[in-house]
Amino acid sequence: MKLSEFKKQLNGVSELNFILPDGTSVPKHFHVTEVGQITKHFIDCGGTVRNERVVNFQLWEAYDFDHRLAPEKLKAIIELSEKNLGIKDDEIEVEYQSSTIGKYSIEFNGNGFNLINKFTNCLASDKCGIPQEKLKISLSDLQSKKQNSCAPGSGCC
Repeated sequence: MKLSEFKKQLNGVSELNFILPDGTSVPKHFHVTEVGQITKHFIDCGGTVRNERVVNFQLWEAYDFDHRLAPEKLKAIIELSEKNLGIKDDEIEVEYQSSTIGKYSIEFNGNGFNLINKFTNCLASDKCGIPQEKLKISLSDLQSKKQNSCAPGSGCC
């Protein structure tokens, strides 16, 4: 989700609710400790130079159980970040503490925001020798499909 879409969705919610991939919610007393822009300039294993840029939110929970961040307050923090840091309308990446700092993409579910697991991947599998995953089918399956297929002129197609 891009930052502009997130801000639009903030206008329609009365409270902030972030749901982790396992279905549990980030505790209501969380803080947004950072809103920023992260730029990653790197070379992949195939030798291609790449640039990635995301808007980053860091969610953190403390023992401040009475704290509740209102959608309007988060929107004001985002707008201050846009003004002072020049943050662009990029995809959002959310950081939240699990066994280590977890990184998530985000989507709106109608009531709150789902945090979606992110995964590592080879960006140059065609250049670095990673074999393409091949479809595994049994030869007997091919034979039975051939027998069940339409013959030309049979009227079944």
